[in-house]
Amino acid sequence: MKAMVLNGLNRLEIIEKPDPEISNPDEVLIRMKSVGICGSDIHYYQEGKIGSQVVQYPFTVGHEGAGIVEKTGTHVTRVKPGDRVAIDPAMPCFSCDQCKAGRFHTCRHLKFLGCPGQAAGCLSEFLVMPATSCFVLPDNMTLDQGALSEPLAIGVYATRLYGSLQGKTIGILGSGPIGISVLLPALAGGAKKVYMTDKIDARLALAQKMGAHWTGNPDKDDVVGDVLKMEPMQLDVVFECCGKQEAADQAIQLLKPGGRLLVIGIPSFNQWSFDVDSLRRKEIDIQSVRRQNESVELTLDMISDGRIQPNAMQTHTFGFERIGEAFEMVSGYRDGVMKAMINF
Repeated sequence: MKAMVLNGLNRLEIIEKPDPEISNPDEVLIRMKSVGICGSDIHYYQEGKIGSQVVQYPFTVGHEGAGIVEKTGTHVTRVKPGDRVAIDPAMPCFSCDQCKAGRFHTCRHLKFLGCPGQAAGCLSEFLVMPATSCFVLPDNMTLDQGALSEPLAIGVYATRLYGSLQGKTIGILGSGPIGISVLLPALAGGAKKVYMTDKIDARLALAQKMGAHWTGNPDKDDVVGDVLKMEPMQLDVVFECCGKQEAADQAIQLLKPGGRLLVIGIPSFNQWSFDVDSLRRKEIDIQSVRRQNESVELTLDMISDGRIQPNAMQTHTFGFERIGEAFEMVSGYRDGVMKAMINF
């Protein structure tokens, strides 16, 4: 089979590898059809690491995927050959203390697609996954939507983690794919007003098209001043979705006393800093968000029944042979790209 591997910083190569084989009765062989390029893939592409997760070359990235079941192990009953499936990239052990507490995303022995030291990614023609990571797509959903369900599930999980957004005023700092993935379930959950920021105007335009009530560019606008003119009592909750220190600073200023900051963005640095005086006086609650947890099935249901409509997120589609071009576009934020998909 063909697979895309990282061979160094900003270096991609398509290579031939042996087709993977089922070695466990609970596994599924999938013919990949659609893979999304994620911001974490770009971190590995440009920096060779995310925190302590360092790439050992060559390495295949990619974790936002959907495909068609080719073959199943003898114990598999939830999917069958020919099924179109969305892939949950998380492979927990289901037996450690974290899994038993329902925290499968912080499993002590978690393996995650496209994560160095854990599992090779899905930018290859075939993939073997445990059946527990495979979710049959409803008939009215496309394979691209199935792949999009992975980042969307992060937004669904983040909004569930906060609780009811009915009637809440919220901020989303960073209007890339994760920001949009928070926007859509927030609106579906009854958020009263959503204020979004980004440094790329094309992303702000798309965020407004998809339902944001106000957008602002921190390079051009006084986003804190402008939002507080409209919301003098400040915001109930802010989702940090870009991994930037200045966004965290803005979040603390935007939040009302007792407000909550949910940090989803992956920074390129190792430590956040916060204005302790404001944090303490307003008793701000800070919550880290780790990927998604048991939210894929709900996300697929929300796409299928129309509660969230993500198609506009997919701004570019590339064939497998053009993966290098796709990575260059996404890493350079070119041509108004929001989500680039690889179709096999």
